[in-house]
Amino acid sequence: MKWKGRRQSRNVDDRRRSSGRIGRSRPIVIPGTGRGRGGPRGVQLGGGGLVVLLVIMGLVWVLGGNPLAVLTGGPSNGPMLGGQSATIDPADDERAEFISTVLADTEQVWGDLFARQGRTYQPPVLVLFRGQTESGCGYASAATGPFYCPADRKIYIDLSFYDQLAERLGAPGDFAQAYVLAHEVGHHVQHLLGATDRVHGAKGRVEQREFNDLSVRLELQADFYAGVWAHHAEERWGILEPGDIDEAMRAAAAVGDDRLQKQSQGYVVPDSFTHGTSEQRRRWFVRGFESGDMMAGDTFSATRL
Repeated sequence: MKWKGRRQSRNVDDRRRSSGRIGRSRPIVIPGTGRGRGGPRGVQLGGGGLVVLLVIMGLVWVLGGNPLAVLTGGPSNGPMLGGQSATIDPADDERAEFISTVLADTEQVWGDLFARQGRTYQPPVLVLFRGQTESGCGYASAATGPFYCPADRKIYIDLSFYDQLAERLGAPGDFAQAYVLAHEVGHHVQHLLGATDRVHGAKGRVEQREFNDLSVRLELQADFYAGVWAHHAEERWGILEPGDIDEAMRAAAAVGDDRLQKQSQGYVVPDSFTHGTSEQRRRWFVRGFESGDMMAGDTFSATRL
């Protein structure tokens, strides 16, 4: 996929350097100051507070961090107590830049499509992390997989999922990664248009089998919207390289309910599907890519999925 040299989104919350912590981070409160390290106009210390501060700064230095970070509230550029290492592989940074560029592309595409309908598109925030983090829908972890949280309108992606997508699910390639993000942005579009609330509102009011069917239709429409984005991104920027659509198709197939159930338990239970089969997911992505018409993806009225 051609992506370098284009705008990166500013709607990115990069938590990779703080992933692994449970709960919200709290400021270091130094005795005698009455405030945390993020307090205004620096830190004022009494005699006892200075001793404690020197001990803390010495510990940070031993661990390989920047002692001045204790005073400034900035990053230590070293290991974190109770968390993962703050060191990030350059390849991981490039992947984050790629995802940020794709997010910016979705903002432009959906902004234009919404404007044609007299609407204003409100882009989501993308949270990048490794390990675990908090979301408006509960804790997120690598095992959770990428997801969109309607409660806070944020997309959560542990970048290690892309390693799993390539190595365990057999769907490598940058456009496979772009498809995953575009699918989650599709869920955000659904939330803005009211489809998400309609489906979630049916939970408990209909039988589980019927609710599962509604969930499948919601997921397939998000696949369709991913295809719509790819159509317009290619039309606007010429992003596609040979094999890119095949990468997206493999990624869509890799996360089909039938394939995942077959891999995990050796058999499939169609009534328990919540995302659609591999074939269905491929087909709706292609339909969106070929049409580019966001109004042509009414999976809820479709008689054949």
